[in-house]
Amino acid sequence: MTKQPLLVIAHRGAKGEAPENTLAAFRLGLEQGCDAIELDIHLSKDGEIVVIHDETMNRTTDISGKVNELTLAELKQADAGRWFHEKYAGERVPLLEEVFDLVPKNVMINVEIKNSYGRKLEPALVELMRRKNRIQNVVVSSFDHKCLLFLKLLEPEIKIGLLYDFTPGQHNQLAAGLGTPVYSLHPKHTRIVAEDVREAVAHGLRVFAYTVNDEENMAKLIDYGVSGIITDYPGKLRTLLSYTASAGAGR
Repeated sequence: MTKQPLLVIAHRGAKGEAPENTLAAFRLGLEQGCDAIELDIHLSKDGEIVVIHDETMNRTTDISGKVNELTLAELKQADAGRWFHEKYAGERVPLLEEVFDLVPKNVMINVEIKNSYGRKLEPALVELMRRKNRIQNVVVSSFDHKCLLFLKLLEPEIKIGLLYDFTPGQHNQLAAGLGTPVYSLHPKHTRIVAEDVREAVAHGLRVFAYTVNDEENMAKLIDYGVSGIITDYPGKLRTLLSYTASAGAGR
């Protein structure tokens, strides 16, 4: 397999410097040179796919309540930016469709499913991805591997990624054991070593490690040969990669 450049993946956008999972955070990630954007989705009461991490609005907006118990109109009334900084006041919880419209198609989007909502979210996601022509440049990940299996039944061309926070005997066997083609592994960065990465890549898998914010661990994972690093600070990682490339060219 030809070695691919390491992807800078903006975690919930440039989460370290802008309110997470907002259009402002995604714009900042793009400005900082990210290759991909990671985000989280839930389903509103009226069946719309919205971008937010938690099951409630409490932490990242100025209203409270469960996302799935509020309509899109109610969700859109919430301020999703002021909690982070006054300059982001007025940011709203975006629809996934709005993110698809914002992000160029040459930038990968990693959509994490947080809750299947009784298998209602997956059909809605497949329909949206088809309508917006996003089957090929979106990777759908989840800790709920059953929901990923269901997605593959609905749309075999969808790329799926396995999220996990444990240390398996063989990482590549997680994918082999699912019984359907897996595009990528998404381990917590403390759960892998270089040998794990080499073995997974040799089996045709991408390895996207989360969530890495300090330069020491970024450098370690670059050395491991991961396919991408999910970070709250895409600008920091981009700078480190540029420095590493320059240092390598100067040898």
